Amino acid sequence: MRKVEGYSMKRFCSIGALLLLLPVAAGSLAAQGIPEPAATKGAAPNATSANQQTAAPATPNAPATASANYAGPMEASRYVIGPEDSLQITVWKEPTLSGTIPVRPDGMISMVLVGDIPAAGMTPTGLSTDISQRLKKYIQDPVVTVVVLGVNSQRIFLVGEVVKVGPVVMTPGMTPLQAIVTGGGLTQFANSRRIYILRTVAGKQQKMPFNYKQALKGENAGVSLLPGDTIVVP
Repeated sequence: MRKVEGYSMKRFCSIGALLLLLPVAAGSLAAQGIPEPAATKGAAPNATSANQQTAAPATPNAPATASANYAGPMEASRYVIGPEDSLQITVWKEPTLSGTIPVRPDGMISMVLVGDIPAAGMTPTGLSTDISQRLKKYIQDPVVTVVVLGVNSQRIFLVGEVVKVGPVVMTPGMTPLQAIVTGGGLTQFANSRRIYILRTVAGKQQKMPFNYKQALKGENAGVSLLPGDTIVVP
């Protein structure tokens, strides 16, 4: 009877130890990604997978967010070609007709087979269509692409009492005040009350006053720049 009682006591202690170790083993299995036994489940099912679905994985080499002030490249349907611009004209499968072509001061370009073509005042898209039509006499279904490489026609000029006298590349929407700042600003001898803009219209030169102090206050100075304008600072 004592042996039986001793054997029973030992068996009872072994079973109790196993019961105590079950939660620890379940936690170890969960850490390894192995589903825990049904007896030890206390949390909501698939809690780990639900959290993994909620958190979005980081994307490597994600592109940086573009600046809000960046307007992007000029669209071919909007830009107007001007004299002294530089064009890259490509005729598909015709390397002898392709290349970099400057726009002459008279607004014309010269190409093999078609000769002189007016380019100033046209958009790149419109010019490519015009060239394609002219090349149909010599090539079947020509495909022409026109890209503006150098924007040299969109310029204004600064003269007089500014730090940097000379041409300034005109950006879209540039104001006379911005052009003066681009030229380094006024010198100490400048007369800001007598600044004016010279513009040639239909072969005649017009003189338009510019209110420098009003522009500094953020008010509308009443003058918008056009390519070819000259800002004169006495």
